[in-house]
Amino acid sequence: MMAPRVLISDALSPAAVQIFKDRGIEVDFQPNLGKDKDKLAEIIGNYDGLAIRSASKVTPKILENAKRLKVVGRAGIGVDNVDIPAATAKGVIVMNTPFGNSITTAEHAIAMMFALAREIPAADASTQAGKWEKNRFMGVELTAKTLGIIGCGNIGSIVADRALGLKMKVIAFDPFLSPERALDIGVEKVELDDLLARADVITLHTPLTDKTKNVLSAEAIAKTKKGVRIVNCARGGLVDEAALAEALKSGHVAGAAFDVFITEPANENPLFGLPNVICTPHLGASTTEAQENVALQVAEQMSDYLLRGAISNAVNFPSITAEEAPKLKPFIELAEKLGSFAGQLTETDIKTVRITYDGAVAGLKIKALTSAAVAGLLRPALADINVVSAPSVAKERGIVVEETTRDVAGDYESLVTLTVVTEDMERSVAGTVFADGRPRIIDIKGIKVDAEFAPSMIYVTNEDKPGFVGRFAGLLGDAGINIATFALGRDHQGGDAIALVEVDGQVPAELLDKVQQLPSVKQARSLRF
Repeated sequence: MMAPRVLISDALSPAAVQIFKDRGIEVDFQPNLGKDKDKLAEIIGNYDGLAIRSASKVTPKILENAKRLKVVGRAGIGVDNVDIPAATAKGVIVMNTPFGNSITTAEHAIAMMFALAREIPAADASTQAGKWEKNRFMGVELTAKTLGIIGCGNIGSIVADRALGLKMKVIAFDPFLSPERALDIGVEKVELDDLLARADVITLHTPLTDKTKNVLSAEAIAKTKKGVRIVNCARGGLVDEAALAEALKSGHVAGAAFDVFITEPANENPLFGLPNVICTPHLGASTTEAQENVALQVAEQMSDYLLRGAISNAVNFPSITAEEAPKLKPFIELAEKLGSFAGQLTETDIKTVRITYDGAVAGLKIKALTSAAVAGLLRPALADINVVSAPSVAKERGIVVEETTRDVAGDYESLVTLTVVTEDMERSVAGTVFADGRPRIIDIKGIKVDAEFAPSMIYVTNEDKPGFVGRFAGLLGDAGINIATFALGRDHQGGDAIALVEVDGQVPAELLDKVQQLPSVKQARSLRF
């Protein structure tokens, strides 16, 4: 049997090369190849594994030529440079190393905070230019200041710990941070507007999603305390850079320190050239220790998969063996989509997730199914979450995950029921897998429905009254939206009703507004799967 072949197309520690060799894997180290996408596409067909950092772009074209490729290993957390759906469609496992950079990134944020508070870069440039402008650089102390953390997950909690050591007061906005977890790490959980009004320094540590894009918009920046300082070592796009530039010029914001930008490499930016701004070229993970950690980790993970079929830290598949995959795969898809359905409808803090497995599915590896369900549930707010990291992320945020198995089946051979509990509501959704292997949703909040999950859907809750279906369908027709399937359900005549509609293409916001205004409609939402 031929030894697996791995291509390293970005600069990785030589220790990673040695790990592959020691494990009996043939390795080709070409650290500059990632910059030449045509050359990468030309030779990728010769390899079983591809180890990368951020320079290599794993596009559909690359994957189309990757006839042998089984795994892509990203040394680091971000997989923006990998087309995950295309890789999944090709059956390629995509792995990352989600925790190797955490301390390094947190330390960089703290360093930027100090540099900003004491104007260190400008003072250094002035002094080395032969000036002695001691009175020009009047800084501020961090002791006793209030630090506002937006996103208090793995990295954010490390920043909080370091800030508490500096005797700062730490407040945090994170919808997935439970009060119990906040108490454990010594921070005060607050709403975003409260954080904006109180923080002397704001630091961001959240992934970039539809919900977090421009979390510091022009409107949000206007709500901040005058003289606030803003640090972003997380993701470009979390802050409206043009609005921040104006706030810096006006003096409302005293300073900003950015390591990440909307467009990278950042050759120009609205923040560049402003005297009260510090910029670094995405150095959050750039320490010797972090680079070594992620390189060693990705080499070990890829070797384990290629030699033994073990999957670790995969972003598009759970940790299961090759033998278990055929039976589990359709139920993993079902669990993840049930979670996604609930997650797209839940905007308040999640306290508990209960997942019940009835019938034949109860005999499968339910930990993988639960991980998939929790990943789907949290992904609308946490883009980088995957089926491997989901349980630990939920635990970090104080979310209780409960599993129940029952061997006796009811109307279906297998049934998966997911219940989400928040402070003010409880919502359940259930589904099954039919003989065709396709997941279906069959119950929403106790109301029977029968629908396949589709890429684009409209979910409507309403009072069961005559005329609703006609008016609803008419609005879709007027908007040029084609209906693929239409599933209806109600608890009793004249009671609560549900419509779950598969449509072609995106659903315009203005159409949802019109649906919401229909008589008897309680809620109208657009869902994506």
